[in-house]
Amino acid sequence: MSSTPYDDVFRTMLNDCPKLVLAVVNEAFGEHYTGEEKIIFAQNEHFMNRQDGQEEERITDSCFTVCGERKKQYHIECQSTADSSMLVRIFEYASQISLDCAAVEENVLEVSFPHSAVLFLRHAKTTPDTMKIRICTPGGSQEYRIPVIKLQKYGLKEIFEKNLLFFIPFYLFVHEKQFGEYEKDVHKLEQLKAEYAAVRRRLEELCEKHEITEYMKCMLTDMINKVASSLAEGHGRIVEGVREIMGGKVLDYEAKRIKMEGIEEGISQGITQGISQGITQGISQGISQGITQGVQQTLASLVRDGILTAEQAAERMGRSMGEMKKLL
Repeated sequence: MSSTPYDDVFRTMLNDCPKLVLAVVNEAFGEHYTGEEKIIFAQNEHFMNRQDGQEEERITDSCFTVCGERKKQYHIECQSTADSSMLVRIFEYASQISLDCAAVEENVLEVSFPHSAVLFLRHAKTTPDTMKIRICTPGGSQEYRIPVIKLQKYGLKEIFEKNLLFFIPFYLFVHEKQFGEYEKDVHKLEQLKAEYAAVRRRLEELCEKHEITEYMKCMLTDMINKVASSLAEGHGRIVEGVREIMGGKVLDYEAKRIKMEGIEEGISQGITQGISQGITQGISQGISQGITQGVQQTLASLVRDGILTAEQAAERMGRSMGEMKKLL
Protein backbone atom coordinates (compact mmCIF):
# COMPACT_ATOMS: atom_id res chain seq x y z
CA MET A 1 0.00 0.00 0.00
CA SER A 2 1.38 3.42 -0.92
CA SER A 3 2.02 5.88 1.87
CA THR A 4 0.02 9.12 2.05
CA PRO A 5 1.01 12.44 3.66
CA TYR A 6 -1.43 11.61 6.47
CA ASP A 7 0.28 8.26 7.10
CA ASP A 8 3.55 10.16 7.34
CA VAL A 9 2.09 12.63 9.85
CA PHE A 10 0.62 9.75 11.87
CA ARG A 11 3.97 7.94 12.05
CA THR A 12 5.91 11.13 12.73
CA MET A 13 3.80 11.82 15.80
CA LEU A 14 4.22 8.23 16.99
CA ASN A 15 7.96 8.50 16.55
CA ASP A 16 8.49 12.00 18.00
CA CYS A 17 5.80 12.11 20.71
CA PRO A 18 4.69 8.50 21.38
CA LYS A 19 2.97 9.35 24.68
CA LEU A 20 0.21 11.16 22.74
CA VAL A 21 -1.12 7.86 21.40
CA LEU A 22 -2.10 6.68 24.90
CA ALA A 23 -5.12 9.01 24.96
CA VAL A 24 -6.19 7.51 21.62
CA VAL A 25 -5.88 4.02 23.12
CA ASN A 26 -8.01 5.16 26.07
CA GLU A 27 -10.65 6.50 23.69
CA ALA A 28 -10.73 3.42 21.45
CA PHE A 29 -10.49 0.64 24.03
CA GLY A 30 -11.81 2.22 27.23
CA GLU A 31 -8.42 2.04 28.92
CA HIS A 32 -7.26 4.42 31.65
CA TYR A 33 -3.61 5.02 30.89
CA THR A 34 -2.14 8.08 32.59
CA GLY A 35 0.36 8.94 29.86
CA GLU A 36 3.36 7.88 31.94
CA GLU A 37 3.35 4.23 30.87
CA LYS A 38 6.28 2.80 28.93
CA ILE A 39 5.60 2.17 25.23
CA ILE A 40 7.56 -0.40 23.24
CA PHE A 41 7.23 -0.19 19.46
CA ALA A 42 7.50 -3.25 17.23
CA GLN A 43 8.57 -3.32 13.61
CA ASN A 44 6.01 -1.99 11.13
CA GLU A 45 7.32 -3.88 8.10
CA HIS A 46 5.81 -7.30 7.43
CA PHE A 47 6.10 -9.68 4.47
CA MET A 48 3.04 -11.61 3.29
CA ASN A 49 3.61 -14.90 1.46
CA ARG A 50 1.38 -15.15 -1.61
CA GLN A 51 0.15 -18.25 -3.46
CA ASP A 52 2.53 -17.61 -6.35
CA GLY A 53 5.48 -17.81 -3.97
CA GLN A 54 6.11 -14.07 -4.00
CA GLU A 55 6.48 -11.97 -0.89
CA GLU A 56 4.57 -8.71 -0.58
CA GLU A 57 5.71 -6.07 1.88
CA ARG A 58 3.06 -4.44 3.99
CA ILE A 59 3.70 -1.58 6.39
CA THR A 60 1.39 -1.18 9.36
CA ASP A 61 0.72 2.31 10.71
CA SER A 62 1.48 1.30 14.28
CA CYS A 63 2.19 -1.71 16.44
CA PHE A 64 3.20 -1.19 20.05
CA THR A 65 3.02 -2.63 23.55
CA VAL A 66 1.95 -0.55 26.55
CA CYS A 67 3.49 -1.58 29.87
CA GLY A 68 0.87 -0.68 32.45
CA GLU A 69 -0.44 -2.93 35.22
CA ARG A 70 0.08 -5.61 32.60
CA LYS A 71 1.46 -5.55 29.09
CA LYS A 72 -0.98 -5.12 26.20
CA GLN A 73 -0.22 -5.00 22.50
CA TYR A 74 -2.08 -2.58 20.22
CA HIS A 75 -2.38 -2.08 16.49
CA ILE A 76 -3.96 1.13 15.15
CA GLU A 77 -4.43 1.96 11.49
CA CYS A 78 -4.99 5.49 10.17
CA GLN A 79 -7.28 5.61 7.13
CA SER A 80 -8.04 8.83 5.22
CA THR A 81 -11.12 7.44 3.44
CA ALA A 82 -13.69 4.71 4.09
CA ASP A 83 -12.45 1.50 2.52
CA SER A 84 -14.30 -1.82 2.26
CA SER A 85 -10.99 -3.72 2.26
CA MET A 86 -9.95 -2.28 5.63
CA LEU A 87 -11.09 -5.34 7.58
CA VAL A 88 -9.09 -7.66 5.33
CA ARG A 89 -5.96 -5.56 5.82
CA ILE A 90 -6.53 -5.37 9.58
CA PHE A 91 -6.68 -9.17 9.73
CA GLU A 92 -3.59 -9.54 7.54
CA TYR A 93 -1.62 -7.12 9.70
CA ALA A 94 -2.89 -8.54 12.99
CA SER A 95 -2.20 -12.14 12.02
CA GLN A 96 1.33 -11.25 10.91
CA ILE A 97 1.92 -9.33 14.14
CA SER A 98 0.71 -12.34 16.13
CA LEU A 99 3.02 -14.66 14.17
CA ASP A 100 5.98 -12.41 14.91
CA CYS A 101 5.41 -13.06 18.62
CA ALA A 102 4.21 -16.67 18.30
CA ALA A 103 5.58 -19.46 20.49
CA VAL A 104 5.61 -23.23 19.98
CA GLU A 105 5.56 -25.41 23.07
CA GLU A 106 4.85 -29.14 23.22
CA ASN A 107 3.60 -29.15 19.61
CA VAL A 108 1.21 -26.26 20.29
CA LEU A 109 1.49 -23.00 18.34
CA GLU A 110 0.17 -20.10 20.41
CA VAL A 111 -0.57 -16.80 18.68
CA SER A 112 -1.85 -13.69 20.47
CA PHE A 113 -3.70 -11.15 18.34
CA PRO A 114 -3.19 -7.47 19.21
CA HIS A 115 -5.99 -5.09 20.16
CA SER A 116 -6.74 -3.48 16.79
CA ALA A 117 -8.58 -0.26 15.94
CA VAL A 118 -9.05 2.06 12.95
CA LEU A 119 -8.87 5.85 12.93
CA PHE A 120 -10.93 7.15 9.99
CA LEU A 121 -10.01 10.73 9.06
CA ARG A 122 -13.10 10.75 6.82
CA HIS A 123 -16.19 8.62 7.15
CA ALA A 124 -19.44 8.03 5.29
CA LYS A 125 -22.96 7.36 6.52
CA THR A 126 -22.32 3.66 6.01
CA THR A 127 -19.11 3.66 8.08
CA PRO A 128 -19.84 1.51 11.15
CA ASP A 129 -18.99 2.47 14.71
CA THR A 130 -17.37 -0.90 15.22
CA MET A 131 -16.27 -3.83 13.08
CA LYS A 132 -15.69 -7.48 13.89
CA ILE A 133 -13.41 -10.26 12.79
CA ARG A 134 -14.76 -13.80 13.18
CA ILE A 135 -12.26 -16.66 12.86
CA CYS A 136 -13.81 -20.06 12.19
CA THR A 137 -11.66 -23.11 12.86
CA PRO A 138 -12.33 -26.87 13.01
CA GLY A 139 -12.24 -26.50 16.78
CA GLY A 140 -14.78 -23.69 16.91
CA SER A 141 -15.12 -20.00 16.10
CA GLN A 142 -13.96 -16.86 17.84
CA GLU A 143 -14.69 -13.22 17.06
CA TYR A 144 -13.31 -9.97 18.33
CA ARG A 145 -14.24 -6.31 18.02
CA ILE A 146 -12.37 -3.66 16.02
CA PRO A 147 -13.25 -0.19 17.39
CA VAL A 148 -13.73 2.58 14.82
CA ILE A 149 -12.77 6.18 15.61
CA LYS A 150 -14.37 8.81 13.36
CA LEU A 151 -12.20 11.90 13.61
CA GLN A 152 -14.73 14.23 11.95
CA LYS A 153 -17.09 13.74 14.90
CA TYR A 154 -14.70 15.40 17.35
CA GLY A 155 -14.86 19.11 18.16
CA LEU A 156 -12.01 21.09 19.69
CA LYS A 157 -13.63 21.12 23.14
CA GLU A 158 -13.82 17.32 23.29
CA ILE A 159 -10.31 16.93 21.85
CA PHE A 160 -8.75 19.06 24.58
CA GLU A 161 -10.98 17.70 27.37
CA LYS A 162 -9.91 14.15 26.54
CA ASN A 163 -6.30 15.18 25.85
CA LEU A 164 -6.60 13.82 22.31
CA LEU A 165 -3.79 16.06 21.05
CA PHE A 166 -2.92 13.32 18.58
CA PHE A 167 -6.03 14.45 16.62
CA ILE A 168 -5.02 18.12 16.42
CA PRO A 169 -3.00 17.93 13.16
CA PHE A 170 -5.96 16.20 11.46
CA TYR A 171 -8.60 18.60 12.76
CA LEU A 172 -8.91 20.36 9.37
CA PHE A 173 -10.72 17.24 8.08
CA VAL A 174 -13.70 18.38 10.19
CA HIS A 175 -14.00 21.45 7.91
CA GLU A 176 -13.20 19.77 4.60
CA LYS A 177 -16.76 19.95 3.21
CA GLN A 178 -16.81 23.73 3.76
CA PHE A 179 -13.55 24.48 1.92
CA GLY A 180 -15.41 26.03 -1.03
CA GLU A 181 -17.33 28.36 1.28
CA TYR A 182 -14.17 29.44 3.12
CA GLU A 183 -12.52 30.35 -0.18
CA LYS A 184 -15.43 32.55 -1.23
CA ASP A 185 -16.58 33.97 2.11
CA VAL A 186 -13.99 36.02 4.03
CA HIS A 187 -16.15 36.03 7.17
CA LYS A 188 -16.32 32.23 7.29
CA LEU A 189 -12.58 32.01 6.64
CA GLU A 190 -11.98 34.29 9.61
CA GLN A 191 -14.09 31.94 11.75
CA LEU A 192 -11.87 29.03 10.72
CA LYS A 193 -8.77 31.07 11.55
CA ALA A 194 -10.29 31.92 14.93
CA GLU A 195 -10.58 28.21 15.69
CA TYR A 196 -6.91 27.71 14.91
CA ALA A 197 -6.05 30.74 17.01
CA ALA A 198 -7.82 28.96 19.87
CA VAL A 199 -5.76 25.82 19.16
CA ARG A 200 -2.58 27.87 19.28
CA ARG A 201 -3.57 29.45 22.60
CA ARG A 202 -4.46 26.11 24.16
CA LEU A 203 -1.15 24.58 23.10
CA GLU A 204 0.69 27.60 24.52
CA GLU A 205 -1.19 27.21 27.82
CA LEU A 206 -0.38 23.49 28.02
CA CYS A 207 3.25 24.33 27.34
CA GLU A 208 3.35 27.00 30.04
CA LYS A 209 1.83 24.53 32.52
CA HIS A 210 4.51 21.98 31.52
CA GLU A 211 1.82 19.52 30.43
CA ILE A 212 3.52 19.37 27.03
CA THR A 213 7.04 20.39 26.03
CA GLU A 214 8.00 23.18 23.67
CA TYR A 215 9.22 20.54 21.25
CA MET A 216 5.86 18.76 21.36
CA LYS A 217 4.02 22.02 20.73
CA CYS A 218 6.22 22.85 17.74
CA MET A 219 5.88 19.32 16.36
CA LEU A 220 2.08 19.55 16.48
CA THR A 221 2.19 22.97 14.82
CA ASP A 222 4.41 21.63 12.04
CA MET A 223 2.11 18.63 11.49
CA ILE A 224 -0.94 20.95 11.34
CA ASN A 225 0.73 22.87 8.51
CA LYS A 226 1.68 19.66 6.69
CA VAL A 227 -1.88 18.36 6.76
CA ALA A 228 -3.24 21.76 5.67
CA SER A 229 -0.85 21.90 2.70
CA SER A 230 -1.99 18.48 1.50
CA LEU A 231 -5.69 18.47 2.40
CA ALA A 232 -6.40 22.04 1.27
CA GLU A 233 -4.20 21.88 -1.83
CA GLY A 234 -5.80 24.17 -4.40
CA HIS A 235 -7.40 26.28 -1.64
CA GLY A 236 -4.66 28.84 -1.14
CA ARG A 237 -6.58 31.08 1.26
CA ILE A 238 -7.17 28.22 3.69
CA VAL A 239 -3.55 27.05 3.63
CA GLU A 240 -2.25 30.58 4.09
CA GLY A 241 -4.84 31.31 6.78
CA VAL A 242 -3.81 28.27 8.84
CA ARG A 243 -0.11 29.07 8.39
CA GLU A 244 -0.70 32.69 9.37
CA ILE A 245 -2.18 31.61 12.69
CA MET A 246 -0.02 28.60 13.49
CA GLY A 247 3.24 30.04 12.16
CA GLY A 248 5.21 28.67 9.23
CA LYS A 249 8.42 27.98 11.15
CA VAL A 250 9.81 27.58 14.63
CA LEU A 251 10.33 31.02 16.15
CA ASP A 252 13.66 31.97 17.73
CA TYR A 253 12.34 31.96 21.29
CA GLU A 254 10.75 28.55 20.71
CA ALA A 255 14.02 27.16 19.41
CA LYS A 256 15.79 28.53 22.50
CA ARG A 257 13.23 26.95 24.82
CA ILE A 258 13.58 23.62 23.02
CA LYS A 259 17.35 23.88 23.43
CA MET A 260 16.98 24.68 27.14
CA GLU A 261 14.65 21.70 27.58
CA GLY A 262 17.34 19.52 26.01
CA ILE A 263 20.01 20.99 28.28
CA GLU A 264 17.86 20.49 31.40
CA GLU A 265 17.10 16.91 30.40
CA GLY A 266 20.81 16.30 29.74
CA ILE A 267 21.74 17.73 33.15
CA SER A 268 19.11 15.57 34.86
CA GLN A 269 20.33 12.44 33.09
CA GLY A 270 23.94 13.38 33.88
CA ILE A 271 23.17 13.78 37.59
CA THR A 272 21.36 10.43 37.67
CA GLN A 273 24.19 8.68 35.85
CA GLY A 274 26.77 10.41 38.07
CA ILE A 275 25.03 9.27 41.25
CA SER A 276 24.75 5.74 39.87
CA GLN A 277 28.42 5.66 38.86
CA GLY A 278 29.44 7.18 42.20
CA ILE A 279 27.56 4.49 44.11
CA THR A 280 29.09 1.79 41.93
CA GLN A 281 32.60 3.18 42.34
CA GLY A 282 32.08 3.63 46.09
CA ILE A 283 31.00 0.02 46.49
CA SER A 284 33.94 -1.15 44.40
CA GLN A 285 36.42 0.93 46.40
CA GLY A 286 34.89 -0.20 49.69
CA ILE A 287 35.20 -3.85 48.72
CA SER A 288 38.78 -3.32 47.60
CA GLN A 289 39.70 -1.50 50.81
CA GLY A 290 37.98 -4.15 52.93
CA ILE A 291 39.89 -6.95 51.21
CA THR A 292 43.18 -5.09 51.62
CA GLN A 293 42.59 -4.46 55.32
CA GLY A 294 41.61 -8.07 55.85
CA VAL A 295 44.81 -9.33 54.21
CA GLN A 296 46.93 -6.92 56.26
CA GLN A 297 45.32 -8.00 59.52
CA THR A 298 45.76 -11.69 58.66
CA LEU A 299 49.47 -11.29 57.82
CA ALA A 300 50.06 -9.21 60.96
CA SER A 301 48.44 -11.98 63.01
CA LEU A 302 50.71 -14.58 61.38
CA VAL A 303 53.77 -12.49 62.32
CA ARG A 304 52.63 -12.16 65.92
CA ASP A 305 52.11 -15.91 66.10
CA GLY A 306 55.60 -16.53 64.77
CA ILE A 307 54.42 -18.24 61.59
CA LEU A 308 55.88 -15.50 59.34
CA THR A 309 58.71 -13.06 59.90
CA ALA A 310 58.03 -9.32 59.66
CA GLU A 311 60.21 -9.21 56.51
CA GLN A 312 58.16 -11.98 54.83
CA ALA A 313 54.86 -10.28 55.66
CA ALA A 314 56.12 -6.89 54.45
CA GLU A 315 57.23 -8.46 51.17
CA ARG A 316 53.87 -10.13 50.60
CA MET A 317 52.00 -6.89 51.28
CA GLY A 318 54.40 -4.79 49.22
CA ARG A 319 55.11 -2.56 52.19
CA SER A 320 58.25 -1.29 53.91
CA MET A 321 59.42 -2.61 57.28
CA GLY A 322 58.47 0.75 58.85
CA GLU A 323 54.86 0.40 57.62
CA MET A 324 54.80 -3.23 58.76
CA LYS A 325 55.91 -2.30 62.26
CA LYS A 326 53.03 0.19 62.51
CA LEU A 327 50.56 -2.60 61.72
CA LEU A 328 52.13 -4.77 64.40
